[in-house]
Amino acid sequence: MRYTYRFAEKNIGISSIYEGLHRLCTAYRIGDAPVDFEVETAQDDIDLEREKSVRAAELEGDPGRTYRDGYLETLAVYRKIAERMPSYDTVLMHGSCIAVDGEGYIFIAKSGTGKSTHTRLWRELLGDRAVMINDDKPLIRVSENGATAYGTPWDGKHRLSTNTSVPLKAVCILERAEENSIVPVTVSEAYPMLVQQVYRPSSSEVMAQTLKLIDRLADRVSLWRLGCNMEPEAARISYEAMKG
Repeated sequence: MRYTYRFAEKNIGISSIYEGLHRLCTAYRIGDAPVDFEVETAQDDIDLEREKSVRAAELEGDPGRTYRDGYLETLAVYRKIAERMPSYDTVLMHGSCIAVDGEGYIFIAKSGTGKSTHTRLWRELLGDRAVMINDDKPLIRVSENGATAYGTPWDGKHRLSTNTSVPLKAVCILERAEENSIVPVTVSEAYPMLVQQVYRPSSSEVMAQTLKLIDRLADRVSLWRLGCNMEPEAARISYEAMKG
């Protein structure tokens, strides 16, 4: 089955084996329109995702975890899209992205650090002013005028995302700490984590494009490091610092 979707201002035709992929992406579906590129999955893609997922589960100490083919196909599709997007000045970033008053902030960190917990604190602090763009895998487009964050349906276990876009104001590296503190960081200080948390394509040519986009992104947004104890005060401190 095949439908056309719009992600980060690009029309993408997606052909899948399982219907679950299309249910996941329903909010992004558009009618018949010319497409920028096509994505198609095969059983080989699903089998490869299973191998990756099994290895990851073993590293996490859960070797008995099982995976449905339909779920694995959704992972294969996001990887195929992420492989193509750097050609359109766009990268997929592993992070929790929230918008306040129409400006985006993305928190990046190692898995399990508490990105989702921290953006939940922002929503509790700021109420309706805060909108989740994507809690796990937003797309970030970098242009001469700045960066823009976009929602995607690949939005983590809490399923928090919105099919919208906002100018990206800041990227914040989140770290656990006993006391809350936030400081601006330089590009060189932030760069290793930016590279780690951006999707890294398999093609060396596309990876080179990705690194250039990371450079441009770092020049166009403010960069921060937050030491966070996951108490409500952390949200106030980080928001007041980054909003300028």
